[in-house]
Amino acid sequence: MPDYTLYNVKVTVLSPLHIGSGRDLLNEYDYAIYQGQTWRINEDTLLEAQNVDDPAIADRLAQTPPAQLLRAPADFRPDSRLFRYVIKGTPRATGTGAEVREQFKDVYDRPYLPGTTLKGALRTALGWLAWEKRGLRPDRTKLGRDRRFAAQQYEHELFGRDPNHDLLRALQVGDSAPVGVDRLMIVNARVLNRGGKPASPIELEALRPDTVFELTLKIDNVLFSSWAQAHGLKMPGAALLRELPGVVQAHTAQRLAREAEWFARIPGADKVAAYYRQLRDTRLSPSAFFIQIGWGAGWEGKTFGSRLQADSNFMETIVRHPKEGGYGLARGQRKPGDPFPKSRRVLVQVQRGPDGRTVEIPHSPLGWVLVEIH
Repeated sequence: MPDYTLYNVKVTVLSPLHIGSGRDLLNEYDYAIYQGQTWRINEDTLLEAQNVDDPAIADRLAQTPPAQLLRAPADFRPDSRLFRYVIKGTPRATGTGAEVREQFKDVYDRPYLPGTTLKGALRTALGWLAWEKRGLRPDRTKLGRDRRFAAQQYEHELFGRDPNHDLLRALQVGDSAPVGVDRLMIVNARVLNRGGKPASPIELEALRPDTVFELTLKIDNVLFSSWAQAHGLKMPGAALLRELPGVVQAHTAQRLAREAEWFARIPGADKVAAYYRQLRDTRLSPSAFFIQIGWGAGWEGKTFGSRLQADSNFMETIVRHPKEGGYGLARGQRKPGDPFPKSRRVLVQVQRGPDGRTVEIPHSPLGWVLVEIH
């Protein structure tokens, strides 16, 4: 067996994908809205262009929202040095200081898919199936006090006792090549609860459907060799890595079924339910799978999900307030036995109703991609 197995991976975005940079962009400070487009301001170049020698005037300009220094239409050219990039479409909120969550990009403002984002989602799927194979059960006594590391003991049982013996040490996922800024779009999202009532709007930079990323995935076979075992590296789960597409397909199948059922019960969410049914009923090749990544995957996409919910008493214990021995996961009013989580993040279409009022229609989930391994 070779020391490692290298695969070429193609990732196709199916629903708008937002991987956050951790920064919120502010209207008139970080971007301007003009003629149906969102213009990301190059603040340094804009201030330099003012060419002001008087310190008092320079100080006043520094306190002025950069967008107010722009001249329309003269300055609004896609090739202008005053802008870092331009995105088709605009956020719904147009007031000064309105926020748009920034997409993760490289230093040249080119979006790409970090290998860590995909690897994290793969780890969740691997852990979900390994849970069943090892016959684990939800047990409150195995959880730590700190919610950030609550499942550490389970992680050790599933993947290995420490980083040196962790199964995912053998799985290396590279960053993708960048794509053009033209693949970005502005989307309006909402958190939707079980009654169909949306929470506050959230506006995002996101990657368009049909965006394609190319990257590599490597499995380090040496870590499972007789040499590794002789040196104390006895890591569990080698078969799971070699059967990775099938493992993820199994995890995704139950997620798609659960999400289709959840949205079918939400008033006005017919399009989202239909989206999940379409993915659920699609037959893929043995080397391909659907997976949800980035913002929108939520609790189900980043934990062992249905494995934990197999014991309703366990779930009630961990979602309750910390003063009651839980982690404070539930927000708002909750009755014992209520499903968790009780909300989902969705993309909404903003339309104007017959009475002239704005109507938001849940349109699709976020972050679903098709992964093909060759």
